Amino acid sequence: MAEHRTMQRGALLDAARSLLSEGGTEALTFPALAERTGLARSSVYEYFRSRAAVVEELCAVDFPVWAAEVEAAMASEESAEGKVEAYVRKQLDLVGDRRHRAVVAISAGELDDGAREKIRAAHGGLVAMIVEALADLGQAEPRLSAMLLQGIVDAAVRRIELGAAEHPDAIADAAVAMALTGLRRS
Repeated sequence: MAEHRTMQRGALLDAARSLLSEGGTEALTFPALAERTGLARSSVYEYFRSRAAVVEELCAVDFPVWAAEVEAAMASEESAEGKVEAYVRKQLDLVGDRRHRAVVAISAGELDDGAREKIRAAHGGLVAMIVEALADLGQAEPRLSAMLLQGIVDAAVRRIELGAAEHPDAIADAAVAMALTGLRRS
């Protein structure tokens, strides 16, 4: 029984990822989740009490996986500059991933305070990963620099998500160049 519930919960989360990446937060409804999974609408409520609960679960499940991929990319680099570049590039590489598109859709939507706090905490963990590399580069305020660096990444993500005229690789190259040039000068 527990295994069946785990599988159903996983199917609901997978359906939620698809709905969010296809149509944003407006697409994430309990009737749509029920249709995608073949469950009765009332059954969806047995797993999640609200749409915000689905969002919180997605953040709890997906964000650590995404962050681990960024961390692994950084760990493969020797230099602080290499770590910064890996931090930027890996996040931008993940833009096409359904988990990322779901997180972006979630972040753009109207959420309750609990869901927003989980997203903020997850982003805080991501920003914390780069602080040491920024300190190694001589940044006087590495935490502030990390938050500003994440701002560059977030802007590049939005540009890619919008389907900008530039190729995603050109956007990534520009973001890395801006980050590294700015870090060297400060």
